[in-house]
Amino acid sequence: MIQELFRIGPIVISPFGVLLVLAFFTGYLQLKRGMKLLGVGNEEDASTILFAAGVGGIVGAKVYYAILYGDWRLLFDRSGLVWYGGFIVATAAVLWVIRRRQLPFWPLLDAATPALALGYGVGRIGCFLVGDDYGRPSDLPWAIAFPNGLPPTTAGYLRSEFALTIPPGVADDQLLRVHPTQLYETALAFVIAWIGWRMLCGPQGKQAGRAALVVFAALAVERFLVEFVRVKDDRLLAGLTVAQAISLAMLGLLLALWAGRRKTWMRESPPARADRA
Repeated sequence: MIQELFRIGPIVISPFGVLLVLAFFTGYLQLKRGMKLLGVGNEEDASTILFAAGVGGIVGAKVYYAILYGDWRLLFDRSGLVWYGGFIVATAAVLWVIRRRQLPFWPLLDAATPALALGYGVGRIGCFLVGDDYGRPSDLPWAIAFPNGLPPTTAGYLRSEFALTIPPGVADDQLLRVHPTQLYETALAFVIAWIGWRMLCGPQGKQAGRAALVVFAALAVERFLVEFVRVKDDRLLAGLTVAQAISLAMLGLLLALWAGRRKTWMRESPPARADRA
């Protein structure tokens, strides 16, 4: 895996950093495309939303990481960006921008969520290139070893860092192949982004909020399922991780919002005409 592409003085440029920038750029292009399709906002609004999402996402991801491990010094560490921490704070920042600029709430979220899924998928490629956020040991044909990962996928690291049960006959320095969960998430996120965009382009795009709720729910389900094959050291009750608990809470909130929006969609839908004999 590649930890460093080049240096600019003391600044290290890593594949993750490059892919993170690319994730924001592709998300921005998709956001502008969605806003234009739905006729909401302008290019300045899109730029402001992207800036709020970027700052909020990075700050939230770092703060969540520091809280998770109980060490505020991690705020200044190069590693440690947690998806749900970034997602929560970035969402709050975007909602503040929507309110301050008096943009239509649900149509704007409809335009933004496919962009979110697309950017997330691109960002996960960066995780793959640096060997971070990988899965459990696997013998599947596409399983991959990360000799220079964060940390490397050696039996010793997997035992000590993630408390995995590795057969005692396996030496600590033996390199193990694992699920490339980063690529699982990339593929699923791209599919979710495509579904969201197709919804916007079809009749459902006129039902404000439907595409946003579907994309948010799909991302929550995707993360909940992938967590089962990821190596994690934050498993809680019944073996579920913190991310899975947040996914379940998010799905509950989305179901409540769906029920509320469904009444609006039914009121806005034209009544079906009865067939005349």
